[in-house]
This record gives sequence, structure tokens and C-alpha cells, in this order.
Amino acid sequence: MAVVENGVAQELFIERERKRGIVGNIYKGKVSRVLPGMQAAFVDIGLARAAFLHVSDIVKCPNEELDANPHKQEHITDLLHDGQEILVQVIKDPLGTKGARLTTCITIPSRYLVLLPNETTVGISTKIEDEAERERLKQIVSELSESSNGQGYIVRTAGEGVSREALAQDQAFLTKLWQSIFGGINSAAPGCCLYEDLPLSIRALRDIADDEVEKIRIDSRETFKKLKAFAEQFVPMLSDRIEYYPGERPIFDLYSVEDEIQKALGRKIKLKSGGYLIFDQTEAMTTVDVNTGAFVGHRNLEETIFKTNLEAAQTIVRQLCLRNIGGIIIIDFIDMTEEEHKRQVLRALEKNLERDHAKSQITEVSALGLVEMTRKRTRESLEHVLCETCPTCSGRGSIKTSETVCYEIFREIIREARQYDAQQLLVLASQGVVDLLLDEESTSLAELEEFIGVPIRFQVESLYTQEQYDVVPL
Repeated sequence: MAVVENGVAQELFIERERKRGIVGNIYKGKVSRVLPGMQAAFVDIGLARAAFLHVSDIVKCPNEELDANPHKQEHITDLLHDGQEILVQVIKDPLGTKGARLTTCITIPSRYLVLLPNETTVGISTKIEDEAERERLKQIVSELSESSNGQGYIVRTAGEGVSREALAQDQAFLTKLWQSIFGGINSAAPGCCLYEDLPLSIRALRDIADDEVEKIRIDSRETFKKLKAFAEQFVPMLSDRIEYYPGERPIFDLYSVEDEIQKALGRKIKLKSGGYLIFDQTEAMTTVDVNTGAFVGHRNLEETIFKTNLEAAQTIVRQLCLRNIGGIIIIDFIDMTEEEHKRQVLRALEKNLERDHAKSQITEVSALGLVEMTRKRTRESLEHVLCETCPTCSGRGSIKTSETVCYEIFREIIREARQYDAQQLLVLASQGVVDLLLDEESTSLAELEEFIGVPIRFQVESLYTQEQYDVVPL
């Protein structure tokens, strides 16, 4: 699914039927190991890797000892023990080598409300700024909450201006859903999924689509029917905007989404001005380097740098959303001398981030001219979803030169000659390495043969990569 604005893709969501994300799913888990030193526990929820539950993500039960001494910190061993069965919800998909992140603070979203079954508070989305509207919504939802055993709710941004009837309908749906989940806990086996979040298409209609959406185009008739039915029941104002696309040309080609995906998988992103960005995604953080490139400006160097940085601020945010990059992000803007220019570039970055669905934090420009920020990561990045580690370079992005491999082979030949009483040695390597050994390194090879007193033969292995080789004593 792609979100397209002004003819340009702004966000991408990819979900494979066999590899659906599990964020939002509710499981009956079993504590497999408590880690007092980390204030956390590993919980088995039926996945290949045990999931991670930190003490800060556990809903605290009333504790007389703690109530009497509010300064005493609760310890993980006071809350959980090995083998304990527990109801948990996934808040982060398994990422790379890490298991899923869990919480016991269950939340179940619908169109206008989010149910908090373990709490009694009523909250309003911070994006609803009108005080009178906030007060109206709080009063309505508080009254509805009292009629449903005092469960907690959060009013979502989509709930602004919604009637009491629509909110009551949402609340009744959530109450029934929670009752069905809660009713199945005792009979379910540990590792069983009690609630699965909606598929991507319906989830997008529930969470992303709003009054600003002009149209929702779908190229699958089956998905179109499902969304139409869902919209008529839960989001009637969006029902007329859902269209079926029967065209022969792929729908993503109409909006150049495939091209944007290819660009988002590359390191280099060109700016309209002629400048460019370099994205480097690593395990620890993502770095973004801004360069003027072919942009020479019209007035002076400082003005050229300022305009490039302003354009980069907008493009960086769009690329972060497209690539779904999370964690620590370091942006190396081109150095600016004027403080006002630094301030304006930072404000431009913050303004563009306001429209991002993921929560982010940003710092001021550091003494080294870097901007540090964090972006909340709940699912795999575009690169991790669509790509796999290169088997040739193992993700390094570079391989050893033929010359380097030749010298490694020389050292291996000496080791093999000393270790085994061989009549001759056979070297298996790639075409490029063998060619170099027999051509430029032929003199060194002759000296080596004389030194070890054993003849050396070569055999080209077409399936070997440049770094692969074997030295076999015969």
C-alpha cells in the first residue's frame, strides 16, 4: 500500500500473507526465563524466538508494601516467575536478531477509540487541540466508560467532531471484542494467539485514511469488496471515496511507486537543485550526508548551502517514512555559518516531521554541525523487508581484491606445505584470482615453489566467489 500526495509516494506499507506483522496481536504467553540483572523476562508466545518483556511494560498490580513506601522500586522477580502464564500484546515486531517486544498493557483500537481494559482513565489524542471539543469528547467517553465496568479509553484523532452515537457504537464493539478475548484465556494453551490485528488494507482504512484523503484506489476486486463493506459499517464518510481500478497498467506504475521503491533501496538520493543525499543504514544507527553536488547557486556559497539544506530537510523526512527507518538517525547537513540559517533548517525539519505518523525526537545542531534524532521503530525497514544480506560480501558492501586473495593463498600454501608431506598442491580459486596468479604474480609463484620444494597446480572453480579458495595437498 502506498500513500501518494501531490503525485509523489510519501509512505509505503508492505505485508506478505505468509509473513504478516504481529504488532497488536494478543497472546497467552509463558515466562521462559526471568533476567533480574536486566529487569526483564523472556516470554514464549509460540514464535521461533522468545519475546522480550521489560519491567516498565508490565501493568503493576496493587502492592501494599510499595504503596507504603513509594520510593521502593518494583523488581521483575516480584512480578514474574519462570513458568508463569501471562496475557501479553506485541508492541514491536521481531527485528533482525531481536525477538518481539511485549507489554501487558493491552490496547485494542477501533476507528474512533482505543480500549484500555486494564485501566480506568480516559485520554484524548494530543492532535485534537480545540479545548471545547476535548472537553465534549472526554465527557461523552467518561459516561460510556462508566456503563462498561469503568474501562479506560483513548479518543483517537479521527474521533474529533464525531457524534455520541458513533462513539457509543465503537465502544460497544470494543467491549464485545474484549469479552471474547478474555473469555478464551482459560481454555487457550500457552503460545496461543487470542487476537490478531486486521490485515493491512483494512488497518490502513482504520488508522490512516481521514477527511484529507481524496480517493482510495484498489486494483483487487476482492479487496475492494471487503473495504467497501468495512467502510459502510465503520467509516461511512469514506465509502464513496473507495474506487476499484480495473486498468491494464499496474496501479503502482500510474503513480511511479515502483520507481520510488527502487530509489528508496539505494544509498544515493538526488535533490531537484542538483545536490544529493547519502543514506547509510547500519545496526547501530542510520547516517544521512547532505552534499551540494552539481548545485552551484546564483548568489554566494552560504546561500547555496542554505537552499540545499532546506530542500534536504524535506526530502530526508520523506525518505525516512518511505524506508521506514527507525532508531537513532544522524543527519550531517552542510556546515552553515549563520545561526539564523541553522535555526530555519532545523524548523523546516521539525515541520516536515509533524506529518510523520511515527513519533520522533530531535536535538539542536551540535558543535560538529550534526543533527541527532530518534524515530520510533515498530516494524522492519523497507530494506529488511525487500532485501537479504549479500552472500558474496556478507553485508559489508565490499569484497577483497584479487591481489589480496593471492597473498592469502600464498600464506595458506606455506601452511599446507609445512603441515602435510604432499607431492604437489592443488589451488582451487575463481577465474580472476587464478589469472592474476599465473600472470602478474607468476614470478612470486615460481619463488614460492622453489622455497617449499613442491609443485603447485591451479584449477578454476566457476562457482567460487572472488574471496573463496581452497589449497588441497595431493
